[in-house]
Amino acid sequence: MMNQVNTSVLVIDDEEMVRDNIEEILRPEHSTSIENENINQAASILFDTPKEILTPRTSKIPAFTVDKAPNGMDGVELVKKAIQAGRPYAVIFLDIRMPGWDGLETAMQIRKYDSKAEIIFITAYSDRSIEDIVDKAGQNVGYHCKPYASEEIILLATKAITDYDRLRNLEKLIESISTIGLSEYQLNALLKNILDQLAISVGTDMALLGKLHDDFTYEKIISFGAIEERIDLEELIIRIKKIHLEPDEVVQLDDLVLARMDSYSVFAILKRQEKLKTEKMYLLKLFVQNAAQAIRNAELNEKLIQKEKLSAVGKAIGMVMHDLRTPIKNLKLITSMMREQNEGGESIDLLDQCANQATEIFDDFLDFIKETPVKKEPFNLSQAIDAGIKLAFATNNYGNSVTVHQSIPKALIILGDERKLKRIMLNLVNNAVEILQHAKVESAAVQITASPDEKNNQVQLIIRDNGPGIPQEIIKTLFEPFTTLHKINGTGLGLAIVKQYVTAHGGTITVRNDNGAVFTITLPTTNLLPVGHNDYGT
Repeated sequence: MMNQVNTSVLVIDDEEMVRDNIEEILRPEHSTSIENENINQAASILFDTPKEILTPRTSKIPAFTVDKAPNGMDGVELVKKAIQAGRPYAVIFLDIRMPGWDGLETAMQIRKYDSKAEIIFITAYSDRSIEDIVDKAGQNVGYHCKPYASEEIILLATKAITDYDRLRNLEKLIESISTIGLSEYQLNALLKNILDQLAISVGTDMALLGKLHDDFTYEKIISFGAIEERIDLEELIIRIKKIHLEPDEVVQLDDLVLARMDSYSVFAILKRQEKLKTEKMYLLKLFVQNAAQAIRNAELNEKLIQKEKLSAVGKAIGMVMHDLRTPIKNLKLITSMMREQNEGGESIDLLDQCANQATEIFDDFLDFIKETPVKKEPFNLSQAIDAGIKLAFATNNYGNSVTVHQSIPKALIILGDERKLKRIMLNLVNNAVEILQHAKVESAAVQITASPDEKNNQVQLIIRDNGPGIPQEIIKTLFEPFTTLHKINGTGLGLAIVKQYVTAHGGTITVRNDNGAVFTITLPTTNLLPVGHNDYGT
């Protein structure tokens, strides 16, 4: 629940009459009913008609509390005490010309302790320009000239505390985001609602929250307004490249405001090219910080749920597989006995091959469930990839429907588990071929290339197909367990196993769409080829 509206006002002016006058305007209850009656009686005599000079305060005007200070130093002390007591001022009326610290110096000192209070300069004249005042005192300042009417002071104070209260409530709401445990869908709905409020407060009808990656690709999470229809995102990224924005920073470039936290960013396109108030810049930064943390929390929570589900399913299936693995392995004994008796012919070899494949599948699944560490030994990358491709085609009888092209150095040595790399290639090729066949792609092809990086002792593997690409609705969760689409016999574990095996080797895997699906894998290497070596397999 939000706190009560903060109606605390501080008046800093070296003229006592001005201080008392503003207090009287904001707190007319200081005048006694007898004083009010006497004033109204005098008015009726002077004007020869009944006339009320002081009318009762309407219920729409806030009940202000007012403190006063005769100079800047005393005013700053009151600000410090208010902050320490947890009762900061919402609005500060401040004279520009005062002995000792002038109004601008006082405002600069106040900002050391309170960056949120609305400061309103009240003065008859000033040696300072508005630009100078805003530059040194911050954007959340106002300016009003003497002489002033009572209604003007009431209007200024009412608007200032209303803005202050609205921003504080929005600030509390933003701060609560990172502590709420929500699913991705629920979180996105909440972030959308808050971004809408924040965009209106900032003064924009277009805003976008998403991930800005190191390569300046952008991944949208939520948006406000028609930013994607009215703004060219590629052009926007080009503008952002020129800013050189550091993480945990907010900058403004003409009508563009950008707040960044780690890889998360908010873009806001302002309606008018005017400098955004410091307070609103702060809220943008706060929103990105808390939204980023909330998204990470949701992702971690989702992973935990997935792990719990996988653990439960794994235990059940693991027991079944453990029981099945023994009779399947016994097939090897049967085929061995049949060979001794000269029975079976080619069918024995096929039976052996099927038994081996089933055993490997069981072993892979159980290793995935138990997160068994990989055994790292040197092996030939080209041979392992070739074996994985042949296994995929032999297992599924793909025939000539898809062509696989390889461009891999024949002597490239990898440090890792050869059987698991075969499984990686088997799963990736199987996925690519199934999608190509499902989409009925003409001249369907899979291209596999390897590029050694001697400087970093690693190799980059790229597996590319010319199919329809990965659907946007699953590309973010593609490597998570049970993610599957357009798969007839898919378990949703193939790419999760691939990701786990790659990571266990100390490598990385990413996916993107570029006229088809493109998987990029980096793996550590040993005994790299000499520079200029062109011994590639095809």
